[in-house]
Amino acid sequence: MNTYEGLFIFPEVLDEEGLDQAIGRVKEELEKLGGSLESTTRMGKKTFARPLKKQKAGLYVVMMFNLEGEKIDAFKARLKLTTNVFRHQFVEASVEAAQEA
Repeated sequence: MNTYEGLFIFPEVLDEEGLDQAIGRVKEELEKLGGSLESTTRMGKKTFARPLKKQKAGLYVVMMFNLEGEKIDAFKARLKLTTNVFRHQFVEASVEAAQEA
């Protein structure tokens, strides 16, 4: 199983409860694919350099998670269909970063 660091951007219109629910849905989708969530760090609201799809800002959340490498594409597809993740980006975490988390 590989460790990934995922940057998730949620719509700025979500309140604290809505963001909790959105993070919960991402965790559910991850667990359906046999993965596990290690940690979640909320980065807060950040303004985009330029508007994206008529959005001017978003709520940034960084999640460290474990998932099989061949299932990452399926995870991305599930995020588009079942969650309100505005944007996402994944990088495979180095061994040192995974041990620090």
